[in-house]
Amino acid sequence: MKNVLIINGHQKYEDIAEGNLTKMYIDSASEFFEQNGFSVKHSIVESDYDVKEELQKFAWADYILFQYPVYWMGVPWITKKYIDEVFSTGVNTVTYISDGRSREDTSKKYGNGGLMQGTKYMLSLTYNCPTSEFSNNDGFFDGLSLDEANIATHKTFQFCGAEPLETYSVHDIFKGDLDMDSELKIFNALLKKNFIDNK
Repeated sequence: MKNVLIINGHQKYEDIAEGNLTKMYIDSASEFFEQNGFSVKHSIVESDYDVKEELQKFAWADYILFQYPVYWMGVPWITKKYIDEVFSTGVNTVTYISDGRSREDTSKKYGNGGLMQGTKYMLSLTYNCPTSEFSNNDGFFDGLSLDEANIATHKTFQFCGAEPLETYSVHDIFKGDLDMDSELKIFNALLKKNFIDNK
């Protein structure tokens, strides 16, 4: 049985971001994993979490699904706080042992001191912006792809040795015409591709 940790990276703002969309994706993912024989644990960044318990979950997990809304081009600040606290406290035990460099061996490069080898992660993002802004030289992100625009989160996991799975994102979430039935089918198809077909 494979273990998956689902991290709810949502931060609530009244009347703007209540967390219902994030919850919908997490509920759908939980059902998918349970139906496919995964053992599931949850973390909620907007909670009174215990850092040591979070690290135990990271050590336990074969997979991490990181679900969060993109606020101001990055993770919500409370989610960044979670990352800083958990990943930093995991030094020498769970997340990383060093930055990878060695005075004795100059071939060892920065970013190769991670302890999470074998762990795979998937980002699942909710966005206000349209998909047309990515991989478009005339778009807001100046030609960056979705993953390039979220490089800080990817590099955090890479620094710790984890491997990326294909990213999911949903866009234009405030337009009022979001077809969630269709989006959840796309989401679940990608979960199958990432966690079942690529085993």
